[in-house]
Amino acid sequence: MDSIYKQAKLEGVATTYSDTETIINGGKVKDMTPTDILKVVNLKHAWEFILSGGVISYPTNYAVLCQINEIIEEGFSYTAGRIRSVPVSIGGSSYLPPLPYEPQIKSDLEEILSREKSYDVAIELLLYVMKKQLFLNENKRTAVIFVNHYLISREIGLIVIPTDLVEEFKNHLINYYENNNDSKDFYLTNA
Repeated sequence: MDSIYKQAKLEGVATTYSDTETIINGGKVKDMTPTDILKVVNLKHAWEFILSGGVISYPTNYAVLCQINEIIEEGFSYTAGRIRSVPVSIGGSSYLPPLPYEPQIKSDLEEILSREKSYDVAIELLLYVMKKQLFLNENKRTAVIFVNHYLISREIGLIVIPTDLVEEFKNHLINYYENNNDSKDFYLTNA
């Protein structure tokens, strides 16, 4: 529940902890848009997906990444779970991610995942998915859940961005997008 709430806040979903809990438990909330409610529901479904027995024991890979995005984008995009084929920009940043190329993504993910299991690998995966903007939408949420699949399946821990650090996280992330260096060290030392 806590992870879902914090991920929703990371993406600017107008929810409270209490409202998130109500939504997760199938209740109704007032003063939230249907879009924000669906985002919370989709996060719940994505967490249920990665924590299911067959999936948590499955290797963290490209197929899992795409399935996570499909669940998170359900009801929002006809391209959910598929690599984007159009240019995108990132709000607050001058960085323009290149069009993703599926064979390169698979190769990059395999290279990162081939390293000795560690929290550093998780950070690399997180930043890779976020910076490459592999999907048309929901890249941060997809990245966080994908990385948590990696961490949980290896019994390493979790990555959750606390709500009081969201703005600092986003500032470091934009710096990482644009400079690709010193902000990465921030994530590794604050993990």
